[in-house]
Amino acid sequence: MKKNILVTGGAGFIGSNLVFALQNQGYEVVVIDNLLSGSIENLTGFNNEFIKDDISTMDLFSKFKNKKFDIIFHQASITDTTFSNQEEMIRANVEGFKNILNLAKSKKAKLIYASSAGVYGRGKIPFNENQELLPLNSYAISKKMIDDIAKEEMEKNSIVIIGLRYFNVYGPKEKYKKKAASMIYQLYLQMKSGKRPRIFKYGEQKRDFIYVKDVITANLKAIESEKSCIVNVGTGVPTSFNKIVELLNQILKTNYKPDYFDNPYGFYQNETQADTNLAFKLLGFKAKFSVEEGIKDYLL
Repeated sequence: MKKNILVTGGAGFIGSNLVFALQNQGYEVVVIDNLLSGSIENLTGFNNEFIKDDISTMDLFSKFKNKKFDIIFHQASITDTTFSNQEEMIRANVEGFKNILNLAKSKKAKLIYASSAGVYGRGKIPFNENQELLPLNSYAISKKMIDDIAKEEMEKNSIVIIGLRYFNVYGPKEKYKKKAASMIYQLYLQMKSGKRPRIFKYGEQKRDFIYVKDVITANLKAIESEKSCIVNVGTGVPTSFNKIVELLNQILKTNYKPDYFDNPYGFYQNETQADTNLAFKLLGFKAKFSVEEGIKDYLL
């Protein structure tokens, strides 16, 4: 039987990639997006219902009174860590999750939602799902609050809830995120336009960059799981910004040296790296693309 699926944030970067993966597998998909950090252009070729609205304020129960959902993918979020109104970020992200959680419970739908490696802050590397969470900015705080709400609900065992802590995602359809797009994409644009890539001194900060195709695989794996959990979605391999510049130089056939500048952000994570064991154990998920393979697939 064909499953009915709701995707929030489905016109955004990860959401739109997910929507087409689901559509290609024959699922009936409904999308909600307020189009603040996504674009309807990301959904060119989508052949089902699109709703432009804000899930943090909309009346989901009235809207979907007679609609059945088997699975809800919650991707909607304000993701720009430099967003000026921190209170609004937390309100929108947390209230949006609460509304979607209540809808999932009312429909007895599985809820698969996007968390973030930001919740770990400057914690011990590699980040393990059971370690203390130390969020450094309002975005990460909102994601920790969401994880806490999800954990409380998991204990009630009312529905299956799966949280996916995304690490540093890059890939097609991210350009509408603008300054919140991945460093890989931003450095690529700089270098492609003939500019030296600007990175914080001295480029040895590291990120666990994960290709969006792998992230979509993790979401699809979560469909098959009947166990509530929160797991990391990363590669387990951190890569420095200097190395990213080197890889982009190879692809662009350029030889740009980094333009180093002082880091103005006090909430910055100097390194991210996922402990990937739990995701493999519970979801059978393991990233396929190395950062070199992912960048080539993305930009060549």
